[in-house]
Amino acid sequence: MNKTHEDLLKRLLSTFRVEANEHINAMISGLIELEKATSPDKSKEVIETLFREAHSLKGAARAVNLSEIEAICQSLESAFAALKRQELMPTPPLFDLFHQASDTLSNLLISPEAARTASDKSQVRELLRLIETVSERGRPSPNPGEVSNRQDNLTLHRPEVKPPIAEQKPALSETVRIPTAKLDALFLQAEELLSARLAATQRAAEFREIKTAFAAWNKEWVKFRMAASGRKTAKLEPPQPSVQAPQLNELLESHMVFVKSFEGRLASLSHAADQDQRLLATLVDSLLEDMKTVLMLPFASILEIFPKLVRDLSRDQGKKVELCVQGEQIEVDKRILEQMKDPLIHLVRNCIDHGIEKPEEREERHKPGRGTITIAMSQRNGSHVEILVGDDGAGIDLAKVKSAAVRRGFLSEEESTKLTIKELASLVFESEVSTSPMITDISGRGLGLAIVREKVEKLGGSVSLETDPGKGTAFRILLPLSLARFRGVLVGVACHRFILSATHVERVLRVKAEEIKTAGGREAILLDGQAVSLARLGEVLEVSRPNVGNPSAENAVVVVVTSAQKRIAFLVDEVLHEQEVLVKSLGKQLSRVRNIAGATVLGTGRVAPILNIPDLMKSAVKASATARSTPSPSAKTKAETESILIAEDSITARTLLKNIFEAAGYRVKTAVDGMEAFTTLKSGEFHLVVSDVEMPRMNGFELTARIRADKKLAELPVVLVTALESREDRERGIEAGANAYIVKRSFDQGNLLEAVHRLL
Repeated sequence: MNKTHEDLLKRLLSTFRVEANEHINAMISGLIELEKATSPDKSKEVIETLFREAHSLKGAARAVNLSEIEAICQSLESAFAALKRQELMPTPPLFDLFHQASDTLSNLLISPEAARTASDKSQVRELLRLIETVSERGRPSPNPGEVSNRQDNLTLHRPEVKPPIAEQKPALSETVRIPTAKLDALFLQAEELLSARLAATQRAAEFREIKTAFAAWNKEWVKFRMAASGRKTAKLEPPQPSVQAPQLNELLESHMVFVKSFEGRLASLSHAADQDQRLLATLVDSLLEDMKTVLMLPFASILEIFPKLVRDLSRDQGKKVELCVQGEQIEVDKRILEQMKDPLIHLVRNCIDHGIEKPEEREERHKPGRGTITIAMSQRNGSHVEILVGDDGAGIDLAKVKSAAVRRGFLSEEESTKLTIKELASLVFESEVSTSPMITDISGRGLGLAIVREKVEKLGGSVSLETDPGKGTAFRILLPLSLARFRGVLVGVACHRFILSATHVERVLRVKAEEIKTAGGREAILLDGQAVSLARLGEVLEVSRPNVGNPSAENAVVVVVTSAQKRIAFLVDEVLHEQEVLVKSLGKQLSRVRNIAGATVLGTGRVAPILNIPDLMKSAVKASATARSTPSPSAKTKAETESILIAEDSITARTLLKNIFEAAGYRVKTAVDGMEAFTTLKSGEFHLVVSDVEMPRMNGFELTARIRADKKLAELPVVLVTALESREDRERGIEAGANAYIVKRSFDQGNLLEAVHRLL
């Protein structure tokens, strides 16, 4: 075969794979529909469709010399013909055989013929023999038990339906079928751009004319200046007499006419440029919208494999499950659909393995024996969609989730008792947290839901969980419609500019320096009655900042960002505006940069990084937890003049705190409880108080309140160091007037010294 024929065959094979996938998916859908069919007319209609799909695929395979696919389709065609003649009755073993054949066809499309082993070819021959036996005799076998055993043995080798196989399907990633209506709209938009191009050409010509007029005017002006000064205009020309008043008036008059003409032409050009800008903006926006729809595919394009996936997994586990799909006609960016296939498969597997009960268990709970898994997409607004994946199964046992989280070290027993139901439910998205008693090929490793959250957040979305024990579970995924454009908030830090996705920005506000408190060694502000962690965006991103003083000295600009049901307030220098953002990739060389999701070009031509919100949240937590254990030399010099009073009833803790502050250069005095500390404050001068909370006679909350109520001591900074770590205790400390609240369990002397340094 010459090279021309080889190239032609390669192109034909590429086209064939797209067509073959469509035929195979149609057969799979038809088989599932046939299993559920209740009326003879409906069954007859579906069988006819199956017969036509097998016949079409056989002919296409023959055209590209794929003999194995052709042979399987020929056998299936004979079997479907027997079903049409009612010589063969549909039974569960027969459907298993048909699905096994569809799996084999899918694998034959993926793997090249040269890569197949003798075992693979033997399996194809055995499959052909079984289908032909069924077709010829009109029943599974003269000895049903024998064929049943053969089918069971063959089923052991049936290719398992896994996400990687689905991902190799070329129809979604390599080719896109576009309706002609969309192409017509694009062509009309492209034609409209012709007028914009002609207008731009005209404006360029007009500006060239103005430039030429200026050159002529400048030439005359040079001659006039030289004549006025009595100098030669050229080496060979005699000196010119001085310019007389009539000549000067005539020149000024001509210049006035020129300036007036120039002013009129500029006004006309300015008006025309405004019209061109509006026309071009309309055309570009329309073209972008139409172009976006070309790369938007219906949600149904990734759901083709799910009916069979649900059927196979539920049968393997001895469960009865029905898949209900809603909103499949909604169109989403092709790139988002490609990225969401794996997360949806993980969620469906989770629903089958963890959610849906066995038929006998469901009947005991007065439920239908067949469970239901729902995949529904709905439009939330013009820029976002919501995907719901739910089941009517047993729900999630939050007690088991809590136990698994404690066992894996994500939280302590004491912490677990203080979590709300919503916080407990969110733990299922943590890696290695699983309620499954054993690891199987479907679940139990605790990775599936962690992968789901990671993928969703990478796409700029969010995922939440709702569960009702005994009634079911629902996962809600909020996603943007498109990855190319979104609304962003432009913020400034020193001389740098960054983009934050407007979807994740809850609010922008100004806070006074005294409103910034320290809790648990971390800065925080009170927002709607709750303490919200505060991070400095410049420190989190580790960007350089000129020495212009402390940005929090006056009213500070804060952007509150939310992600995965958590929120952090970021301190920035300025919030410039909200704008439409076009995402630009950083290229293969920078495929993964911490905290950065991409970049965009601003109207000024400046490039601004787009911040990766999930990364940013993690970096903020890490940055705020990193302690500066050793104060700077200037801070230590200042510390030598500052005095601290420690109120602590434990002699061990009191000695530890005293040693820490004295080593940092502070002058320290101690008290054994709140009452002694308040008396000491009355008789001496101190710059800061460090107090425990649980103390005899007067606790730390009462001591703080007494200090705030005293006119002379009201401005004295107070740091509470305590074992009480509940949210209520933290908020009570802040309400009492404490400037910082540090928990002993996570105590770090760097956190403590940093908090004291900021307050002094």
